[in-house]
Amino acid sequence: MAVVEVSITPLGTATPGVSAFIAGCLRLVKASGLHYQLNSMGTVIEGDLDSVLRVIRQMHEAPFKAGALRVSTLIKIDDRRDHPEHTMAEKIRAVEEKL
Repeated sequence: MAVVEVSITPLGTATPGVSAFIAGCLRLVKASGLHYQLNSMGTVIEGDLDSVLRVIRQMHEAPFKAGALRVSTLIKIDDRRDHPEHTMAEKIRAVEEKL
C-alpha cells in the first residue's frame, strides 16, 4: 500500500484564496473511495499506487476546469511493499510508541 501526500496549488486565479479550488479536488478524492486525510498544507491519500495516482491526475486537472491558468502539484510517495499494515495510522503509531 502507498501513502501519498499531495499539495495542489492553483495559480493565476482571480483571488488569492484557493479553498474553493481545493474543495473541488477533495470531492474527487472522496468520490474515489480512497482513504484520505486533509491537513493544512495538503492531503494524504493511501491505497494502491495506481489508484492514488489516477485520482491525483484528476485533482491536478480540476483547478484548470474551474478557471485556474496554472497549477503546481507536489507529490510525495511512500510505497512500502514489505509491510502489509503500511497506512497513515500505522506510520503515526510507530513514531508515537517511541516517544
